[in-house]
Amino acid sequence: MARIDSFLKLGMQQGCSDVHLAVGVPPMLRMHGDLLPIKFRDLRSAELEGYIAEILTRSLAEQFSAGRDLDFSYVSADGGRFRVNVYRKETGVGATFRSIPSEVPTLEKLALPPIVTKLCDFHQGLILVTGSTGTGKSTSLAAMIDHLNSTRRLNIVSLEDPIEFVHRSKQSQVIQRELHTHIPSFAEGVRAAMREDPDVILVGELRDAETISMAMTAAETGHLVFGTLHTTGAVKTIDRIIDALPMEEREQTKSFLAQSLLAVVTQVLVKTADARGRRAICEIMVMTKAIAKLIQSDQTHQIPSQLQTGRDLGMQLLDQSLLAAINAREIDPDDAYAYASNKNLFQRYVTDTSMLPKLDASGAPAPSVASATSATPG
Repeated sequence: MARIDSFLKLGMQQGCSDVHLAVGVPPMLRMHGDLLPIKFRDLRSAELEGYIAEILTRSLAEQFSAGRDLDFSYVSADGGRFRVNVYRKETGVGATFRSIPSEVPTLEKLALPPIVTKLCDFHQGLILVTGSTGTGKSTSLAAMIDHLNSTRRLNIVSLEDPIEFVHRSKQSQVIQRELHTHIPSFAEGVRAAMREDPDVILVGELRDAETISMAMTAAETGHLVFGTLHTTGAVKTIDRIIDALPMEEREQTKSFLAQSLLAVVTQVLVKTADARGRRAICEIMVMTKAIAKLIQSDQTHQIPSQLQTGRDLGMQLLDQSLLAAINAREIDPDDAYAYASNKNLFQRYVTDTSMLPKLDASGAPAPSVASATSATPG
């Protein structure tokens, strides 16, 4: 058994999402969003390098020696599965282990909005799940793929970096391919998948213009395509795609989005009301003729108003979703306040008043130190 497995076992027993190992500090666990140290000495450089070396294949060891960061999946002696990132920093090496549940969660268990299940009924188009790193995008996509796998007879090709949840074919056939292990790039993976008679293609990340272009081609040619972007809302997602491609393709890209983009699901993870876990809270945009017109006329800044009034179509702003979850006593209002866009709507729910803006004697927000300093005559 690799020595690092002892830390991973402890993390699994505590129910943490991540285990962090870095030189100069003790091992740390990510518990419900907070990073907590375990009772252990500060890790030394040679010690941690030895721990990591025990779990690297020869190929990974050569890549790390050549100065590359590593992304790979690892199964511990106890059967726990982890997504691993190994890197170097100023004081030495470091590693992050993201725990992956052995069972793929269902859409019902994740308590995602009903519209997410309905989106899986489409046969063609592009569905994007977006959010910052660590907001559960991969978990939500895995649940959507599992729903398709359980309810429809399809050929599903999943391109991942690395493979996280392992899907066993049920009603469908699920083919999982890993970046740098089975495919050289996501773009090449999509190009190859289109020759493999797919019904559904999942692209782990639309990280460059070539991958975005290939995903668009797949969606236009009769496939249901899922993908992720590190964007924090529908408007930013659409703008990112348009800006990522060459200027001469701008009008073509807007036309594609208007015709083939089915939905954008943006999520954050917010602490539950009992502080024993986190749940996904979503902003959802579903393509309509009105939104398509806004995209084609460069008026994406007006899309939020469409989300706000589109509840009957399953759409919602993040703030609307947060407020609904607070009123249902499903999430911690203080944590919700941190994620809210219009924080004024949430102030009356906050229990930790230190989070609220400080007011001066007149009731106006007190100026910050920086603004007060800049206003001082020279």
